[in-house]
Amino acid sequence: MTVTEAVRQRISTRAFLDDPIPQDALADLLQTAQRSPSGGNLQPWKVIAVTGAAKDEIIVMAQRVLAADPMGPVPGDRPVYPDLTVIDQVYNERRKRVGEMMYEKIGIPKEDRAGRMMWFANNYRFFGASVGLFMIIDRRMGHGQWAHMGMYMQTIALLAEERGWGTCMQECWARLRVELHAHFGLDENHMVYAGIAIGVPDPNNPVNDIYADRAPQHEVVEFRGF
Repeated sequence: MTVTEAVRQRISTRAFLDDPIPQDALADLLQTAQRSPSGGNLQPWKVIAVTGAAKDEIIVMAQRVLAADPMGPVPGDRPVYPDLTVIDQVYNERRKRVGEMMYEKIGIPKEDRAGRMMWFANNYRFFGASVGLFMIIDRRMGHGQWAHMGMYMQTIALLAEERGWGTCMQECWARLRVELHAHFGLDENHMVYAGIAIGVPDPNNPVNDIYADRAPQHEVVEFRGF
């Protein structure tokens, strides 16, 4: 598989098989991902990988804490999304469109809020993936280092594609930053940024047929001096 093929076929996988990922195979992937770009070679990322009972403990905690509203606001000053009322609405339209694509595919209409909440709660079960990765960053890092974390996460996703695995970036875990901080015993300077569900995709689940639209090139690229 080429890098181009991995980029083009990568999707947010939201249904996984029960197939386990061996620790040595995951360790090899993460060792390779250490080659991700990092300004000043700070390498501002840490990872906690959970599976089995360790993963189940987090699922139970999430079900308990989020039972009333799994789609509620993110606490603290690091939200998942910007204030969508003050930015160009093209960004909000893209967000809404991909959401509608997903719910159309799985047959949950817009008026069925309860059904959508039940589906969204699958995030906190890692969509059935055998492994959950939690991305940890020092909260004293600047905006640049958060970008480096994103490059590291993208590298993980592409390496997973090469291995026949799927991934789903899960910023939803920001809802549980306080609880996860205590659960993992993080020091005061570190925080959970996001999670990644990683495992073997279920090829027969229609939710994995979603191939999200991307903006046409002319909306995002300017060529000058060519």
